[in-house]
Amino acid sequence: MSEIKHSYVRSNGIELHVAEMGEGFPVVMCHGFPEMWYSWRHQMKALAEAGFRAIAPDQRGYGDSSCPQPIEAYTQRKLVGDIVGMLDALNLGKCVIVGHDWGGMVAWNAAMMAPDSVERVIGVNTPFIPRSPMKPTDAMRAMTAGGFHYILYFQTPGVAEAELERDVERSLRAFYQDPVNIDPAEVRKAPPGVFGQAGGGLLDRFSDRPYGKFLTEQDFQRFVQAFKKSGFRGGLNWYRCIDRNWEESLGQVDRVEQPALMITAELDVVLRPEMAEGMNKWVPNLRKTVLVKGSGHWTQQEKPAEVNAAIIEFLSDMKK
Repeated sequence: MSEIKHSYVRSNGIELHVAEMGEGFPVVMCHGFPEMWYSWRHQMKALAEAGFRAIAPDQRGYGDSSCPQPIEAYTQRKLVGDIVGMLDALNLGKCVIVGHDWGGMVAWNAAMMAPDSVERVIGVNTPFIPRSPMKPTDAMRAMTAGGFHYILYFQTPGVAEAELERDVERSLRAFYQDPVNIDPAEVRKAPPGVFGQAGGGLLDRFSDRPYGKFLTEQDFQRFVQAFKKSGFRGGLNWYRCIDRNWEESLGQVDRVEQPALMITAELDVVLRPEMAEGMNKWVPNLRKTVLVKGSGHWTQQEKPAEVNAAIIEFLSDMKK
């Protein structure tokens, strides 16, 4: 990984750690929870070799970037502002923006909130989701019917932090699992994000199995050391802003005009492939939806060859 350059930039009132590789049109990659820039290591190399400038920040609250404590510091407006400020600090105009998991929300919102900064947009697992008529946490409570919804569990400051930080290695092993090949019809019986009956914590829902085969021990330890340093509060605060994001998006047009690519994962039990169906209603220039077979949630790490091929094909007419 010695070819990757690391720097720190001031953006939107905080400091962002930025990893870069290659030259050419900038492709900014936004990670999800609980991850960091390193989640994009496979894509950075492939994009650099294809003639692009791959840029992967630790987003606010993660890795070596600033980790503000207030919940309200993690709204989508703040997170999009971080990306725009980073582009300004790097003396860049437009970029292609790619996002996975929560990073996908940043990517779609950046396309709407800062259209002059976004040439194209790519969602990985995270589809474009229009504004709901109901406050998100109210909708989740109605959906759970008394079950355990991990996002609702994350809402109370300090509770999930205490559980996840007690043993960082154990927590990350629980998250970074290979997919379980479950019949999609069985998965659909429970609403997304609902893991069993109410009571207890999140890790009670997962057996303490080894981390997924898509990680080497060295890879796994990179994540472990990062979260031992940063803790989980920053990442959890993203979830605690979902109602604020909903309130702030009132009046915002739910429409992404830029050319777009959607990459879905066959075995992601939370961001299910069918959630991307009908997306072209709000993303009229959606050029293609790619289903990555055999992949769970950590798609760009589990199936890097397939993800790289889809991204580079989508960007092929932008090469030098």
